[in-house]
Amino acid sequence: MYLKRLKDLRTDNDYTQKEIAEILNIGRTQYNRYENGKRDIPVDLLRILAKLYNTSIDYLVSDTNIPTRYPEAKNK
Repeated sequence: MYLKRLKDLRTDNDYTQKEIAEILNIGRTQYNRYENGKRDIPVDLLRILAKLYNTSIDYLVSDTNIPTRYPEAKNK
């Protein structure tokens, strides 16, 4: 799955691939494969990126064009 928004968000927020790889606790080469669509990115890493960029996973995977995060669930 090619996720163009990964690169766009990374560069818009002035991160290098190495910095994002460190945040995700993976190697830069592995992150590069995710960003270029050579490997699918695991959901747990998408969750970290969505929080980092204050957006939703749906936005990252282009299921929506609305970049805002969903509201957190309230405990009952």
